[in-house]
Amino acid sequence: MKDYYKINEIAKLYGIGVDSLRYYERLGILQPRRDTNGYRLYPLKEMYKLNMIRDLRQLRFSMAQIKEYLDDQTVDNTLRLLRQEEDLVAQQLAQLKHKARLLEQRVETLEAARAIVPGQVTLKQLPPRPCVLFTQHITRDEEMDFVMKKLQRQHEDKILDFGNQVFGAFLAMEDLLAGTPNVYDGVFSVVGPGEACDFTLPGGRYLSLHYRGPYEQNRQVVQHLLSHAAAQGLAPAGRPFELYEIDNRDTARPEEFLTEVQVAVTERAQG
Repeated sequence: MKDYYKINEIAKLYGIGVDSLRYYERLGILQPRRDTNGYRLYPLKEMYKLNMIRDLRQLRFSMAQIKEYLDDQTVDNTLRLLRQEEDLVAQQLAQLKHKARLLEQRVETLEAARAIVPGQVTLKQLPPRPCVLFTQHITRDEEMDFVMKKLQRQHEDKILDFGNQVFGAFLAMEDLLAGTPNVYDGVFSVVGPGEACDFTLPGGRYLSLHYRGPYEQNRQVVQHLLSHAAAQGLAPAGRPFELYEIDNRDTARPEEFLTEVQVAVTERAQG
């Protein structure tokens, strides 16, 4: 076995880029010598450092931390590093468990949504729902996605890239009643109880109607919901809004979309 290896041999053997090996040299972690032709020759006795760099980088140690350790590698420092690794692994396990819970919740929510039978008006008693809001007049589906991203960027601490958040939008009733469907005045997301919010959907009674398919049908859906309210002696107590249970986050097929329209209601005054 050779005592020295060229940079391309080391790169191939350890699956490390040549640029990375040169970077480790600039940091002083590896100290190759030069042959008569000026090529770098890496001593075999230093190759253990590459395995340590790989393992520590996977645990998100910085190169400065790694160099500090390799410059003074003692049993005490190894024990200190191992304890740091234990803490980091525990943090990563906690993060993975949290992500697993989010995935499990999302699967359960999506399965439940897929089982919903659309077209049935129901009366729900709902608790107060704190929400974050981005106000903008939206007339196209492409705008809706863009505005939702703006909402998410404003509230990254509350809205995860992959989570189980409820997204919704307030229908632009003036446009809707004038005959134009699929127009909105703003988007919102329901956040957790006690979190800072922009507004709260009040607790109380809500009429609810699910529809499946493209959003262009929401004008007829809202009209049906309001007609049902009037027939039951109920009056709207707020603006109708949509909640997106299955949308383009879940499917590219509009026929699979599932949307819920809700409107708060109260008893119609007699007289």
